[in-house]
Parts: sequence; structure tokens; C-alpha cells
Amino acid sequence: MIKHEADGIFWNLQQHIDKNLVVSGAVYVIGREQIRLYGRQFRSLIETANIKAVFSNPHEGSETMMNHCHSYGIADLVLANKILLVGGGDMDITWPCLQYESFLPKVLNYDQNLQAQQQYQDQCSTDRPYKFLFLNGRARPHRKYLLERLADLLDSAIWTNLDTGNGAIKLLDPRYEHADFDVNIDTTDLAFVKHRLFPNNVWGDVIMEARPYLDTYFSLVTETVHAYPYSFRTEKTWKPVAIGHPWIVAANQGFYKDMHRMGFQSFGHVIDESFDSIENNQDRLERVAEIVRDLCQQDLASFIKECYNVCKYNQQHLVELRPQVQKEFPDRFRQFINERFRL
Repeated sequence: MIKHEADGIFWNLQQHIDKNLVVSGAVYVIGREQIRLYGRQFRSLIETANIKAVFSNPHEGSETMMNHCHSYGIADLVLANKILLVGGGDMDITWPCLQYESFLPKVLNYDQNLQAQQQYQDQCSTDRPYKFLFLNGRARPHRKYLLERLADLLDSAIWTNLDTGNGAIKLLDPRYEHADFDVNIDTTDLAFVKHRLFPNNVWGDVIMEARPYLDTYFSLVTETVHAYPYSFRTEKTWKPVAIGHPWIVAANQGFYKDMHRMGFQSFGHVIDESFDSIENNQDRLERVAEIVRDLCQQDLASFIKECYNVCKYNQQHLVELRPQVQKEFPDRFRQFINERFRL
């Protein structure tokens, strides 16, 4: 989105330096892999060539961005406003970060997902064989807790666990997975299987298949961030929004408030969403588990009808917000670096 404004593009920072192509005082936007490989050289350029440095990784939330900054030895420069950040999650104001909603536009970028939307709309029924959809990938404490806490309900759910850190590996039934994915892999000696499901480096996380949504009444989403107090919205949230599936999200305090701030509606008219304001992470998570349990005892055919208008509104709002997010980013980026670097 900012490529057309760049005076130059390179793919290897070290070669750029070796060929004496460094432009003193210029704005350099560097991705994670180049920071990982050449963090020391990047630091030197900031100090000697007085470059204006931006570390951009909008696919990651603020918790991961902070960890990267510490791991690559640049956290002190970030906190001193000598390196700015572009990340996918909201962040504490002491970290100079421009948040970009990276996953929101992507979920509608795939023909498979548009087809899944249409299939869900055409075949939607109030008679569904399972109660909820519960997809879990990488091991995280809140996912492990909910998998254990809701273990007695999992027979009535379509669910996955792709990391032994959460418990035993559980793949989707092949009829619920995309035809291109390898669901017949041997998981015996694997601790984490998600990267093996998607051949040829396909980012399969974003792909929607209609059938799991058609066969369940709501999605229990375990977002990437739970304990860190700043929102990070990934494809995990946008997929049920895009397809029109009611959702309950286990995430950070204020996640729902931030969704509302973006113009999305939630299901407070049928679900007690007060857990969003609970500061204690464990208490908030336990309340989510209780709500799922309560909901599974209700008339879910009536529930899906009561959620219909909100689902349709959110679908349309996503469509309208998508080009706006992309269109506004170059100006937001320009304003961000101008203010921070006083250009």
C-alpha cells in the first residue's frame, strides 16, 4: 500500500549496505526477517546514517512485536522513538506503533471464502447436528484451559487441537476440511501439525469451508491474545464475521468494546457479554466457559434466528470497512512517520 511512494526497494539489507546504497536520513521500512538477520547492521545505520527506521510486521500482535524487539536487540531504540513499529495489534502508548488491521481485508480476498459465504447463505438451516465450532491451533494457556474445561461438551462440537501443548492432537473430520488440505498426515511424532496441513506454503488459516459453520450454531473463538490487555483481531475472528456465524470470543479485556468501536455489533441481546469488562484474566476466561455451557443448554434453533440480523449487519459492515481500511493506510502511515520523526 505504500510501495508506490517508495524511492527505492531492496530485498537484502546487507547487500544494500555493501553496495553503498544507504541514503542518509531516509525512511527505511524493514520486515521481520531482515531485522532478524541484520538487526545489528540496522542499529548501526540508525546511529551512523541517521536513517528513520520503521519495523513493520502487521501480521503479529503487540505481544509478539515486543518479544521480537527484545529478541532482536532493538527494544531500547523503539522505546526511544528511534524505530517506529507497524503492527497488527493495539499497543501500550510507550511503544510507538501504528496499528494496521491486517487480517480484516484478507478474509474476503479468496474466491473459496466468497463461495463459502454463498454456500452458507443458500444452505443455512436451524437444524444443525453440532452445537458449536471450536478451532484451536498453536498452544496457548487460554486454549488449553477451555479445551479441558469444556471437555464434556466436545462430543457436541466440531473442534480441533493442532498442538500437543494444548493436549492430544485432534484434526477436523475430512468432510469439514478444504479439499486441498492434507488431513491424512501421520501425527504420531508431531507436536504441532498446523504447518503440515497446508501444502506449498499456503496460508490455510484464512480459508473458510462452509460445512463446519452450517453444522454448528456458533463459533467459540480463542483469539491469539488473551492475557495481554490490548486487542489483536486475526482471521480467527473475521472468518465467523464474514460467513455470518454467531461468535463468542475468548480474548483480552475490552476486545468486544474495541469491536464495537470499529462499528461491529455483538450478541449482547442473547448472550451476557459482561465478561468483556472483567480485568482478571482467569475470571474472564471462566465466565466465557460458563456462558458456553449455558448456551449449549438453550434452544439453539431460536438462538440462531435471534442472531440473524446482527450477523447480516456485521457481514455488510465488513464489506464496507475492508476498502476503507486499505485506502486510509497510506495517509495514516505518512502522518505517523511525519509526527514521530518530525519530517
